[in-house]
Amino acid sequence: MAEIDTTSVLKITDSLSLRYLKAGSGPPLVLLHTIRTQLEYFRELVPKLTSNFTVYAVDLPGHGYSTIDMSAAFDEPYFRGAIVAFIKKLDLKDVTLVGESIGGVLALTVAATIPERIKAVFSLNPYDYETRYGDGVRRGNLFANLVIGSFGIPVIGAINAALENRLFLGIILGGGFHDRSKLRADLLKEFDRVGRRPGYRSVERKTYSGWRSWGNAREFYRRVKAPITLIYGDEDWSQTPERQRTAAELDGARIVTLEKTGHFSCLERPRELADLILKASQ
Repeated sequence: MAEIDTTSVLKITDSLSLRYLKAGSGPPLVLLHTIRTQLEYFRELVPKLTSNFTVYAVDLPGHGYSTIDMSAAFDEPYFRGAIVAFIKKLDLKDVTLVGESIGGVLALTVAATIPERIKAVFSLNPYDYETRYGDGVRRGNLFANLVIGSFGIPVIGAINAALENRLFLGIILGGGFHDRSKLRADLLKEFDRVGRRPGYRSVERKTYSGWRSWGNAREFYRRVKAPITLIYGDEDWSQTPERQRTAAELDGARIVTLEKTGHFSCLERPRELADLILKASQ
């Protein structure tokens, strides 16, 4: 199991700094994680890419150890702006973007925003089908549906979010796996620890509250100029018509389905994903 030992912090604005990992050598590849995780989410994938790429794994705003700005909206435009600024500040060019879930959406919208800097896009299980608060996560199991749904209720939502613990988080995230054992205990412990940062629960609820923005982000898809690989786990939370709609909006995208895989494919299938990325870069 790979470990994340050394990270850096990049100041984006006076109110936002992003923690990130840089590893490897070669052209830049930027990794964008899922909702409620952080750059450690990619600890199995990063070592499989570093011989071919300089890998940048980023903590999204309010996630991991990046800045928590309580005045921010934490919707898709806010996250997108942060990643665009990250790429520009580091002056990255010919970038390969790889993102899972909300990161999969961001990989596409960032590519549409700065097409001159993007070489290729890998969008994994994009979270672009929201029809209600926390819709995707709530599809995992009954417990997730009840708990995440309650987060959107005034007062009660804040109380329930504050009560989250490692057991509850494991049940909720576990609804996104084919093989629940791939959510390692030490990684879940780290997610739980970060979730106890002051203000984190508010960020979590704000991110879910921005649910409409992730569906609206599909308006950007046809503007992507770089080659796109769209990858779904066969047991992802998205439904077949939703996947077909996304594929239609990404005209010309290569589409791959991973068998016996849920929403968190970077934890369940890191080797297969790395092979797809490396083969496409040859």
